[in-house]
Amino acid sequence: MDNLENMTYEQVYTRLEEVLKLLEDKSTGLDQSLELYEEGISLYRKCVSLLDEAEMKVKKFNELGLEEEL
Repeated sequence: MDNLENMTYEQVYTRLEEVLKLLEDKSTGLDQSLELYEEGISLYRKCVSLLDEAEMKVKKFNELGLEEEL
């Protein structure tokens, strides 16, 4: 896994999907499942963090009056 700090939201989300597929695979052993679970939690937290950052930026733009009129 790449360093989470340098990954984009899309990269993190794609890896999270891969981890979930591996966890659903019945041939994945217990030790590997535990490692994948831990990685999945880290990836999930990173996704949430990136989404929170994006939301804060949008709110800031809106507060500055930079939103487009619909």
